[in-house]
Amino acid sequence: MKRVRLVITMVAILAMLGACDSRNQTSMKKNVTGKAGELVVVIEPTAWDNAPGKMIRMIMAQEQLGLPQDEPIFNLINIPHAAFGDIFKTSRNIVVVKINKNIEKNEVLLKRDVHAHTQAVAYVNVTSFADFEKFFAEQSDRIVSFFLRAERQRLSLNYSNYNVKTVSAKTKEHFGVTINVPPGFVVDKVEDDFMWIRFETPEISQGIFIYSFPYELDSTFTADYMKAKRNIFLKKYVPGPTEGSYMTTESIVPVLFSIFQKDGNYASEMRGLWKVENDFMGGPFINVAMLDMLNNRVLVLDGFVYAPGKEKRNYLRQIEAMIYSASFINQDDIDKINKQFDF
Repeated sequence: MKRVRLVITMVAILAMLGACDSRNQTSMKKNVTGKAGELVVVIEPTAWDNAPGKMIRMIMAQEQLGLPQDEPIFNLINIPHAAFGDIFKTSRNIVVVKINKNIEKNEVLLKRDVHAHTQAVAYVNVTSFADFEKFFAEQSDRIVSFFLRAERQRLSLNYSNYNVKTVSAKTKEHFGVTINVPPGFVVDKVEDDFMWIRFETPEISQGIFIYSFPYELDSTFTADYMKAKRNIFLKKYVPGPTEGSYMTTESIVPVLFSIFQKDGNYASEMRGLWKVENDFMGGPFINVAMLDMLNNRVLVLDGFVYAPGKEKRNYLRQIEAMIYSASFINQDDIDKINKQFDF
């Protein structure tokens, strides 16, 4: 009887250890290396120097839209397969390209946490140089989205681990929404329908405006309406450095606008450039609006970067990750209403 109990106990312990091992496999891996926005491309020199490499550079180093200056979506680092050793295997973003006639079919495999925690790796296997250009172009949206999402998720994970709880407590109290922001961000201004969260250094400024308004029109989730609402709030609450100056949306450059679902809620994303009317300040912004069906309101999180003379892509991606971390505290109740409208 004692032996039976011992066996049962040992089986339970081994099962528990096995479960713990499966849960901790990812966390036990090394952390990713490299700078934000870097992408290692593992490919043979003959391919990199010809049409396949040209196509990869055109897609993966294309211009990041919504910035005041030219910056690529990724900074590419090219290495041949023979040099792909341990020093590169923990890189944050990796594309491994194989072009070989013995490959059975053209395919893209997207994998996470291969050699390091939060790592993103795309394996691109193609049978010939002739096939590569068309195939990679067809798969480009999927590949680019995969790496952009991985970049945002790394930031979001970091911000959730080091979240400034005092800021989230204020957004929760004032707007019924939580948001993860890293140390250094503070709540600067609070009004009935507006809040300004900011981070300042002598060289850069990052900020997030949160504001809400009633949902009254079917045309609310359009670029023109959202831009008009944005300008009203900014003119009212965000003064510039000189008398009569205020933040607004740059009208010369068209905004980028899209509709999507965030946490099951109808939402929109708008990107563009901001400026200060009657002054010379400016930079990029990202604006995410979410429909709160429970309270019949639209909640907007609008982030901006001011970094004169500096590259702004990564600063804006930091703001983007914070904005996308936002969630309604009563989302379960909102979900019940959303289901009635097939959201």
